[in-house]
Amino acid sequence: PHLSASVSLRSDGRLRDTPQAPRRTCDGVSLSPPLRCCVSPTGDSWGIFTFLCAALCNLPALPALNCSEELGAGQSIQQTYDLTRYLEHQLRTLAGTYLNYLGPPFNEPDFNPPRLARAERVPSATVDLDLWRGLTDNARLAANYRAYSRLLCYLRVLDGQVGTAELRHRLAHFCASLQGLVLSIGGVMSSLGYPLPAGPAGPPAPPGAPAAPNDFLKKMDDFWLLKELQTWLWRSAKDFNRLKKKVPPAVVTLRLEARGF
Repeated sequence: PHLSASVSLRSDGRLRDTPQAPRRTCDGVSLSPPLRCCVSPTGDSWGIFTFLCAALCNLPALPALNCSEELGAGQSIQQTYDLTRYLEHQLRTLAGTYLNYLGPPFNEPDFNPPRLARAERVPSATVDLDLWRGLTDNARLAANYRAYSRLLCYLRVLDGQVGTAELRHRLAHFCASLQGLVLSIGGVMSSLGYPLPAGPAGPPAPPGAPAAPNDFLKKMDDFWLLKELQTWLWRSAKDFNRLKKKVPPAVVTLRLEARGF
């Protein structure tokens, strides 16, 4: 049998251990009563303080309580949605500046030229809405991932061709944000258990591809790049808004980590 003790505080401020008889359960196994701390009402404030200090110094390291938030698919989708909306806002400013750089008729509000065969290299977002919504979440995410990867390649080429430092700075900032969106979409796919699309995005044009035959067609390529990018961001925002409603939010969990034992 094990002896247990209760700890009390004497009037002189010293600790006193009082042995107690062991307890026995019905199966014969002795159980010691829990350690009890009693403070004598006759002790002065200095004795109480001494007791508390001694108790704290002799306590073993307590389990540490950690509160951590599991970054699940729900929060990843929310962050991607927020980034998409931010890029929409950023593109409106960038597009206005760049179209003014191209000059008329590209900066005119009612300018709506037909899409040329040269522009087919740019991923098109002009897909039937019912057909797009009929795709699986995996297929839509993969299409977004591939499209923004290729659009990013085109924008980086565009960044190296503009003639003003301010516009190059804005394009570089937008490219960095778009790169973040590509990585964020990849994170959403991973959190949902979807594989990333196989193969690299590839260069914007194969080696030796002919350049635009004149300056107007080159500007037309730039115009359609911005137009398609605007449409992709608008549709992606709707995609992630619907997706975040289907996936539960992140769970906040409490974890106990034993330290010092």
